[in-house]
Amino acid sequence: MNIPKMRTVPEASAELKALDEHTALTQCAIRRLVLDGKIKSVKAGRKHLINFDDLLAYLLNPFHEETPEEEAPAAVTHISTDRMTEYKKNIGLIK
Repeated sequence: MNIPKMRTVPEASAELKALDEHTALTQCAIRRLVLDGKIKSVKAGRKHLINFDDLLAYLLNPFHEETPEEEAPAAVTHISTDRMTEYKKNIGLIK
């Protein structure tokens, strides 16, 4: 059975620093990867637990192909700027 190496962000940063003492990846950068959804995490209270092997895999290939965002369906209509300004005046947001 292969047990995942679950680490908090500071622990993952320290372990990465132990593997490569000249790494430029900071705790803040790892946290941003987690919050942006580029690295999966499990929330434990206020902490995010990340699989250290997944972090290393992401660092080996950070430019994997992502699915492109879908275009808005044709049925969606866009409100013109003039019409939005008129609406904001009507509800009192602008004078």
